[in-house]
Amino acid sequence: LERLKSLLLIDPELNEEKRKQLLRPEGISGNIRFRDVTFGYKNETPVLKNVEMEIPNNSVTAIMGPTGGGKTTIVNLILRFYTPWHGSVEIDGLDTRDIDPYYLREQIAVVSQDIFLFNGTIRENIRYGRPGATDPEVYEAAMKAGLHDEIMSMPDGYNTVTGERGLNLSGGQRQRVSIARAVLQKPKILIFDEPTSSLDAETEEKIKASLKGLFRGRTVIIISHRNSLLDLADRVYRVEGGKVWRDR
Repeated sequence: LERLKSLLLIDPELNEEKRKQLLRPEGISGNIRFRDVTFGYKNETPVLKNVEMEIPNNSVTAIMGPTGGGKTTIVNLILRFYTPWHGSVEIDGLDTRDIDPYYLREQIAVVSQDIFLFNGTIRENIRYGRPGATDPEVYEAAMKAGLHDEIMSMPDGYNTVTGERGLNLSGGQRQRVSIARAVLQKPKILIFDEPTSSLDAETEEKIKASLKGLFRGRTVIIISHRNSLLDLADRVYRVEGGKVWRDR
């Protein structure tokens, strides 16, 4: 848990005095724009080059491409884990450099292929998305993730212990716990980073069915190298060799 919190919250260059000077805009709608963005890690060759991309609010955008092509780098820039070498990333017309990154990340939930579950109950793992959530809110999130009925069929229900890294659950169940946790956070921007990459075709179809009910009123980004998710998207971008172009 502490490692996860450090990844999400700690910015060694940001102190309280600097945070007071940054924006915390109310009512974020989730319109995202990359303006001529170039970025790489350390002094390496740029991972992204002169990227122009717009992700409208309340839309579903798929970002497709091969492994290592820069898709996850786009997510890291939206979350402001890094800042561009050149150009800007904007949320609702505001440069993310000018937004308090702690506040920004509270508006965004990420469902990753590397699912983080700790050795606790299903209820506790879902509630980690918003520790103050009530039981009915936890149940509602699980319903939206298409998991509630399966949980209720287990002998211990929501008190079922997941095991370390969720080893007591199937791959599809682990992924849907992660989705329920993200939904419970009530984010304006919801990012799925390779959400079905490690699942078989049947489980992937179950996940897709549960995803469709989560998109209303949110900006949704689906990062994937699998074309099977394209039918969920309103628009599609391709990423390869540092370049990004709109495919649909």
